[in-house]
Amino acid sequence: MIIALETWHYALGTRQSTRHSLLPKPCTRASRLISLRAMPEATAPPALPAPSRFYRWVVLVFVSLAMFGNYYFYDALSPLADILQKQLGFSDQQIGLLNSFYSIAPIATVLIGGIIIDRIGTRKATLLFGVICLIGAILTAATSRFFFMAAGRFIFGMGAESLIVAVTTAIAKWFRGKELSFAFGVNLLIARFGTMLAQSSPSWAKSAYSNWQTPWIIGVGFVTLCVVGPLLYWILEVRAERTHSLGQAGDIDKIVFSDIKKFGVSYWYLVILCVLFYSAIFPFETFAVKFFQHSRKMPLADAGLLLSILTVCTMIGTPLFGYLSDRVGKRATLMIVGSGLLIPVFMIMGYIYSDRTMTVNLPWPWSAHFTAPLPLVGAMGIMGVAFALVPAVIWPSVAYIVDQKALGTALGLMTMVQNIGLAGFNFVLGSANDHWHASEANPSGYLPMLYILTGLGLVAMLFAVLLRIRETGPHAHGLETITAKGGS
Repeated sequence: MIIALETWHYALGTRQSTRHSLLPKPCTRASRLISLRAMPEATAPPALPAPSRFYRWVVLVFVSLAMFGNYYFYDALSPLADILQKQLGFSDQQIGLLNSFYSIAPIATVLIGGIIIDRIGTRKATLLFGVICLIGAILTAATSRFFFMAAGRFIFGMGAESLIVAVTTAIAKWFRGKELSFAFGVNLLIARFGTMLAQSSPSWAKSAYSNWQTPWIIGVGFVTLCVVGPLLYWILEVRAERTHSLGQAGDIDKIVFSDIKKFGVSYWYLVILCVLFYSAIFPFETFAVKFFQHSRKMPLADAGLLLSILTVCTMIGTPLFGYLSDRVGKRATLMIVGSGLLIPVFMIMGYIYSDRTMTVNLPWPWSAHFTAPLPLVGAMGIMGVAFALVPAVIWPSVAYIVDQKALGTALGLMTMVQNIGLAGFNFVLGSANDHWHASEANPSGYLPMLYILTGLGLVAMLFAVLLRIRETGPHAHGLETITAKGGS
């Protein structure tokens, strides 16, 4: 989900120089002051002070609430998959399609979302997209009919991905040149906390999972933050504009088709690698809780908590791996390692059974513990490392191999192609589970799904190898050599 833009947050924060859209822009206030210099000094209005640090962080928290609700509702599907199948008779193909429709929506909105933000401004756009998210969430929870539920996920996807872009530009406006890296880190931390809460919801909202609709309704409650957060942000920004000098939001990434012909081989290797890698992660998450329940007889609450290990690893590991790549370079090599880690993960899940279990104690907000087979805990830990490593490297790498003027097009196109892959593989995995009758009575029916995911990891690693060969040859862009010490 949530998908590419989420990892842009880290890329932007770690290497501010890699994203032209978030760098400081000449503001209209500056152009006015230039003309005022020609006037008598007494007529020039005094410069307004910048907002206080505390005020900026309050704004960040409120605008990040929208991301929290957004992430929660997207990830609420995985713990609910088995219940949708048992109570509503949904097939795995239909469950996969619920996330496919979410991913289809940004394919279109990536072309128009940026235009809307440009036209109506960050405040209005953030609120508009938050309202669209809420409408989609309400429709998803309103009825048991698959058509309406899928339509709700589609509408939610239309708002959610554009909301991420709007929040990104808002943060850039308030923190440009002032702790931007840390601001994006905090924003992503708050957002991913929504994912963790959704994945672990069967433990803290256990009674809600006796009915398919109640977890969706809880999700709708969290999605109201997609409206409340932007409203509070609007109030704070309007109030600050009267007494303080604010920056301008950066330009929005938009696809300019004439720029595409300028992209070289390394860029297309990155795009293919991105599609394959993410298609092995997010579609698996759609069915992960259900798979753990059926293949290892895990209780729903424990299965959800096991999946949350993946989220914890990404929250901790992504900034660390980003720092590592900035210090040592070797970005293509790191992508080989990250994509290669996926290969044993799915084979461990499919073939290694053990009576040995591991109890994991989770602190607040869970204040709970769960027990899971040791091989599964290890597999999820390895996947978490992979999912922290590759996103930390792949998105910043685009800025090294694409001309600065075409960077918005490159990132927008990469996101659009990525969502095509996510939509397709959610459908493919669901269809495979149905075809081989994957169920609690037939856990071996999940093996074809694991084969497909292993294949995606293999091909992703192949393209990472091709990228490294390209980047160690005469057409290199510095992915393997540029470091923070050496400069760019």
